[in-house]
Amino acid sequence: MRREGFEPPTRSFEGCSSIQLSYRRRPTQSSRRRACRLAGAVVTSQLWRRRTPLAREPPLPQRGTVTPERRSLQHLLAALAYRTQKALRDAPASFPSFSAGRKTRSPVEILRHMTSVLGYARTFFVGGSYPRHLEPLPTFAAEVERFHGTLDALSRELEAGTPLRGISEQQLLQGPLADTMTHIGQLALLRRLAGAPVPPENFIFADVRADRLGSDQPLPAQPDGEWPEHTV
Repeated sequence: MRREGFEPPTRSFEGCSSIQLSYRRRPTQSSRRRACRLAGAVVTSQLWRRRTPLAREPPLPQRGTVTPERRSLQHLLAALAYRTQKALRDAPASFPSFSAGRKTRSPVEILRHMTSVLGYARTFFVGGSYPRHLEPLPTFAAEVERFHGTLDALSRELEAGTPLRGISEQQLLQGPLADTMTHIGQLALLRRLAGAPVPPENFIFADVRADRLGSDQPLPAQPDGEWPEHTV
């Protein structure tokens, strides 16, 4: 009969020092071996359960890791900033509202759409949504600054190593970034149609820098010596 307040004594056995057994009678050698085998099976099972999920799950991208692919994307964003200013520099005051024909976008509408495209690209880093049709700003200069600010915000996500959600860097390039470059070409084409063509240059030697995404882009490093389309 067990007495109240009585706690069975415990003892650690040689070869199995981490296992303590409660007993009332002196344990035998066979009971010691059984206890050690049981403890070893439990520990092994626990370790296996802990390690198995880690072996099956791919490593998550670490925030703060800037890969060579992302460096290239940042340089492309800088090229977008440079070429946008190239297409807009010294444009006539009437150029933002220029119309090439019925149901065509004006330069200010194209620039606003470019901002929306880049804002959409950023949602693949931060989630949420971005308006497809942005509210017009009071001036064309304000539209230009909003575009460059969106470029900078997208570059900051690349610099921070923010993981992409659901797409790869290659898809980001072939989608919104390539789309934006296409629209810059449209701006340059409209300049020509408006009677103020963009002066040519060798873009290979352009001073394009990933840390300069604002509207203060440098002048051409190697402008073309001949410019047949130039109107005097």
